[in-house]
Amino acid sequence: MSDVLCPPAAPAAALADFRLTPELLQRFDVAGPRYTSYPTADRFVEAFGEVDYAQAARLRTQSAAAAPLSVYVHIPFCESVCYYCACNKVVTRDHGRATAYLDALEQEMALHTALLGLGQSVSQLHLGGGTPTFLSDAELSRLLGALRRHFKIAPGAEMSVEVDPRTVIRERLQHLAHLGFNRLSFGVQDFDEQVQKAVHRVQPYESVRALVEAARDIGFESINVDLIYGLPRQSPLSFAKTVEQVNALRPDRIALYSYAHLPQRFKPQRRISTEDLPVAGDKVGMLSDAIEAFLAAGYVYIGMDHFALPDDALAVAKRQGRLHRNFQGYSTQPDCDLVALGVSAIGHIGATYSQNAKTLPEYYDALAQGQLPIVRGLALTRDDLVRRAVIMALMCQGRLEFESIELAHLISVPEYFRNELAQMETMAEQGLVEIEPGALQVTRMGWYFVRAVAMVFDRHLQADRQRERFSRII
Repeated sequence: MSDVLCPPAAPAAALADFRLTPELLQRFDVAGPRYTSYPTADRFVEAFGEVDYAQAARLRTQSAAAAPLSVYVHIPFCESVCYYCACNKVVTRDHGRATAYLDALEQEMALHTALLGLGQSVSQLHLGGGTPTFLSDAELSRLLGALRRHFKIAPGAEMSVEVDPRTVIRERLQHLAHLGFNRLSFGVQDFDEQVQKAVHRVQPYESVRALVEAARDIGFESINVDLIYGLPRQSPLSFAKTVEQVNALRPDRIALYSYAHLPQRFKPQRRISTEDLPVAGDKVGMLSDAIEAFLAAGYVYIGMDHFALPDDALAVAKRQGRLHRNFQGYSTQPDCDLVALGVSAIGHIGATYSQNAKTLPEYYDALAQGQLPIVRGLALTRDDLVRRAVIMALMCQGRLEFESIELAHLISVPEYFRNELAQMETMAEQGLVEIEPGALQVTRMGWYFVRAVAMVFDRHLQADRQRERFSRII
């Protein structure tokens, strides 16, 4: 890492009251993974398939203390394409296509429960996409009914759904609450009309405000708003107005993502003119100003790109050292096995990851043959498990206690990570970490660049300097 991160050392005394300036943000702006898993999904191999998943599932059934499951359902359909989008999606106005997809999801649920056992307890359910609210109320009812037939959704389970504000009205939000959903995430991105037109996603502030107020009246436990900085035709002034409007909405959580322009990988992004993108200095300025505005409005910085009100469960979990991380980002839920349903969905059972087919024809074909649509994945090695524990400790708690890793994995941290700890000395000089006897502490400044700290312990990344496939930290 020393060849990537080599700014002048930061005086330790200055760190307590440091200001997150654009210059500081730009200094540590490197490309790297988001670590919703380790190893990251780009390391999955096609040699891992349904047989390997079945073996992991059998091992879980043999455990008397198996924790509740998490379930993720991917709904790929969108009525129109957002030009910035890098998600797996199917753009269509034919809502009839949802019927075949729901049929397939029910088949897939049956195949999973045949391996894991019917009625497994579920403590976390998330519907993502695409646009989950592409489904009608009746179709959403059918989906939740199928999930409840195959799994046992635990009392008080966290049930969340991603919502495109253009696809719902108050009555739809009431139906989601009736189905048991208690958390909503509104995809906003930006409120500026010119930016919305440039990314083909027009949704006035007034309509989003009405939906947020309705969701609050209905009684949803947590409301999240997603924003993206670095979009075409954005400026520091226009984005500051969006941030001001979001603060006025007062959502419980805010996700502030950086737009990664990768048109060679994501076809919709080819409709965005590079000339319309903000210059690097303006983009970093937007982030710096937004962070300052959210903190001034009373939000707690959770980590990476997430903020929450002090009484939100995510902020409470951070204060109490109970943060976790999974494929949906930061979570209050303990690390647990994840059943992934739908095209391209990624699951996690035991010491394995698995991913479904990325296209509908492949997905449907596998299920038609009575097979799970798993096309790639990974069985973690002992080294992967050690490094995963280290990286997740840094990403979630901002602290690595050597003893806990040594007891769990029967290693000596100073010996096992000799090279990595040597690189930490450089990061300590830069003000990102503090090295203590038997521990590594991420500083207040370092928490904003925790991905860069975690990257040092990523064996796969250190061996592969081709990082263009990853978004930048800033």
